[in-house]
Amino acid sequence: MTKFRPRRSVLYVPADKPRAIEKARTLAADAIILDLEDAVLPETKAETREALRVAVASLKGEREVIVRVNGLETDFATEDMLAAVGAGADAILVPKITGAADVRTAAAALADADSSARLWVMMETPKALLSVAEIAAAAEDSAVPLDCLVLGTNDIVLETRVAARRDRAPLVPWLSDVVLAARAFGLDVIDGVLNDFRDAARLEEECRQARDLGMDGKSVIHPSQIETANRIFTPGEAEIAEARAIVEAFARPENAGRGVIAVDGQMVERLHLGQAERLLGFAEAFARRGAA
Repeated sequence: MTKFRPRRSVLYVPADKPRAIEKARTLAADAIILDLEDAVLPETKAETREALRVAVASLKGEREVIVRVNGLETDFATEDMLAAVGAGADAILVPKITGAADVRTAAAALADADSSARLWVMMETPKALLSVAEIAAAAEDSAVPLDCLVLGTNDIVLETRVAARRDRAPLVPWLSDVVLAARAFGLDVIDGVLNDFRDAARLEEECRQARDLGMDGKSVIHPSQIETANRIFTPGEAEIAEARAIVEAFARPENAGRGVIAVDGQMVERLHLGQAERLLGFAEAFARRGAA
């Protein structure tokens, strides 16, 4: 049975801030990323790892809990990953990925720890963007539990020196490449953050752009951003009604085994049936999250 995991809003929370973690329990974010990387100072990382088990346990339930570890090239990565696995995180997010070899290294570390956690990776370096197809293809290996690609748009802008435009036009070809590679190998894609959490109009624009490009959700850094991401990545009533009509039409006895039928004046194929069933599955999952 297909597992529908809502990932419309993915909230970063510093793993060393108990009050922020407590607050996150009350928020409507679909997933929480406890951050051991950028948000935690080097001198407090060991202490934060010790407290990780309590933090993860307090957040787990209907939503996913992910721990972002430090990059594989750092001295902190191994201890971070062991702490995240021991805490029972649903997934481990690895930053600064440069190629498929990094994905396999992270997957091997999870296997060594006898973990069932899924693997998320940050797409935030020029090398990662150049290797995105190979990175996504690693998911075909049963030993690599790769599940999701997370865009680090701030780092991409910094490292490529493209203009940080409001419409993100210089980034669109790369964002599309990531979505294409992800879809080729059955992965989800989460858009990067918008740092100016007070700019509600720009957040709306970025969420709509990300949805139009085919992404599954938006990374957010402030509670005020959650509602916008959830709303925009939730199918509208018209989309849901259209999907139901397609499913109901194919379920009629006279359409059994037919590859193409007419629904409301349009020719619809069985591939549209699969899309409709997926949309309805996520709509139900979103509704359950809203009622939780």
